[in-house]
Amino acid sequence: QVQLVESGGGLVQAGGSLRLSCAASGRTFSNYAMGWFRQAPGKARDFVATIRGSGGITYYADSVKGRFTISRDNAKNTVYLQMNSLKPEDTAVYYCAAAGGTYFSAHLYDYWGQGTQVTVSS
Repeated sequence: QVQLVESGGGLVQAGGSLRLSCAASGRTFSNYAMGWFRQAPGKARDFVATIRGSGGITYYADSVKGRFTISRDNAKNTVYLQMNSLKPEDTAVYYCAAAGGTYFSAHLYDYWGQGTQVTVSS
């Protein structure tokens, strides 16, 4: 089992920045690729970014490429999502998740956090 706890969400004005954190406990953190997803009200849970277990290899959704950065610190069992130039359409609940590979589909992830709300005002 892997337990994931997100933090760092909040209310920010358009153009601002936030950094989300996801702390993991349980099995060996570096064995898992980590992903960030988001879900707006009434919409599906969408892929945002993912990073390989060893770090270094990352993938992003086109909608966040160049604005968001995923990173991880395996010594701290934590994955981050730095979000810059935020837009109102980035408003959603953000979830971190763990999987055996760098997948883009939510159903391939084995473990999920409870989510953290990000609200971007115009």
